[in-house]
Amino acid sequence: MPQPISQDDVRHVAKLSRLKLDDSRIAQLTDQLGAILGYISKLNELDVSGVEPLAHPLDLTNVMREDAEQPGLPLDIALRNAPDAGDGFFRVPKVIGDGGAA
Repeated sequence: MPQPISQDDVRHVAKLSRLKLDDSRIAQLTDQLGAILGYISKLNELDVSGVEPLAHPLDLTNVMREDAEQPGLPLDIALRNAPDAGDGFFRVPKVIGDGGAA
C-alpha cells in the first residue's frame, strides 16, 4: 500500500502548480488527495488480466466530412469583435520576454 500523502507533499505540488494555499486548504486537500490515492490503490488490486484495453466503452467510429476547400471569413468580419486590431491583424499583449533565460 502506498505511503499516505503528507501536507508537505501537498505544499510541494501547490508550489509546482504556483498555487497559494493557506493551512486550512492544505489540510483539506491532504485529506481529499489521500482518499483519491486510497481509491486508486483499491483499483490496483483488481484482476484485469482478461480485460481488453479500450479507448472508449462504446463501439464508435468517427464520422469525417470530406476535406474540401471553402472560402474563409472576410478580414473585416474576422476582426470586427477584436478588442484591438491594426493593419489587418489581431493585436495581443506581449507574453514572451526579451530573450532572457526561460
